[in-house]
Amino acid sequence: MYELRAKKCRLRERYLNIRRTLPSGIKKERDEKICSFLLSLASYRYSDIILMYYPCKDEVDIKSAIIQALGEGKKVALPKCRKEDRSMKFYFIDSLDDLSQKGAFGIPEPSDTLSAYDPITDARPAVCIIPAIVYDKEGFRIGYGKGFYDRYLPSFSGTKIGLAYNDFIIDKVPRGKYDLSADVLITEKGITAINTK
Repeated sequence: MYELRAKKCRLRERYLNIRRTLPSGIKKERDEKICSFLLSLASYRYSDIILMYYPCKDEVDIKSAIIQALGEGKKVALPKCRKEDRSMKFYFIDSLDDLSQKGAFGIPEPSDTLSAYDPITDARPAVCIIPAIVYDKEGFRIGYGKGFYDRYLPSFSGTKIGLAYNDFIIDKVPRGKYDLSADVLITEKGITAINTK
């Protein structure tokens, strides 16, 4: 277990450092291409519910996709994280203005007074956009090491979509028995289906 954690930590630090040095112009161009591919994806188009994230630091910036999804009448939900038990819950928003609180990690979050999404009882078609630092070719990821998505995703039965820059897709990431893979990977180069449902 320690060895697995250490390997993940080394990869995490290496790719975080690379991502921090990405020139802003190149990053913006890549972000726009990734958002365009995401919005063209069939599983996105046919889903009523889109679980998204508010980008932090140097993550793939999907704010424009959030705004477009809301404009298309999609039910868009963003996460609220609880540090105490490392749990995460998604709440529906009507605009980015609904992200009125700074969350546990300084990231804008929705208020828990908004309507919550329940992945177990809500049968509407849904996709979950999953942030990560690096993915591998089989859709497994290395995140920030807090485990929020690892705890949340087993209850989610919709399509899991991973976003990353193309040079952040490696052959294989270290993985444990509880790690789950994305169903689809999107980079600025295009869309790759991993698991078909």
